[in-house]
Amino acid sequence: MPRLAPITGKADVVAEHHRVVDAVEKIFGGVRGPFSMLLHSPRLAERVLGLVTFFRDESVVEPKLRSVAILAAVREREAAYVWAAQVRAARANGVGNDVIDVLRAKGDAGTLPAEERSIVTYVRQLMRTNRVDQAVFDALESRHDAQWMVELTAAANYFALLSGVVNAFEVAAPPDGDKLSA
Repeated sequence: MPRLAPITGKADVVAEHHRVVDAVEKIFGGVRGPFSMLLHSPRLAERVLGLVTFFRDESVVEPKLRSVAILAAVREREAAYVWAAQVRAARANGVGNDVIDVLRAKGDAGTLPAEERSIVTYVRQLMRTNRVDQAVFDALESRHDAQWMVELTAAANYFALLSGVVNAFEVAAPPDGDKLSA
């Protein structure tokens, strides 16, 4: 049971913020997950929502690699709701079950292909220590430009933010979603 009553639609917010609910519904088909909590602050929700479309439609980071970073961040934050939602997106973006399984189990990134291994190691270090070793940074930067590096880092941290929201307010994962292992 969430710690706050979830916002589920326009009836739960004052009329001046109905357009924010409309925007959330347009992107997600309904109000759920982190936005069921973020809409308690409609102005914040509106600003956070803009990053959804940026990462989905405008980022220079390829969807498959972005999904690997997102799943790595979400797994480190133990966010069951965001994990379930993002596993679906990752599969649609071409992330294989082998990569998803390693991330779900917090397994050895050394078993992954070089590009995925570099991203997982980078994101895990960032989430665990708020820092990244120079060699890990250099491994990614040698293959990508500054914009790519910034956007990958921002995507991982954006989904860490969403993970914090669902965890703090105990938003349950959808029962039919991919489950995190203990």
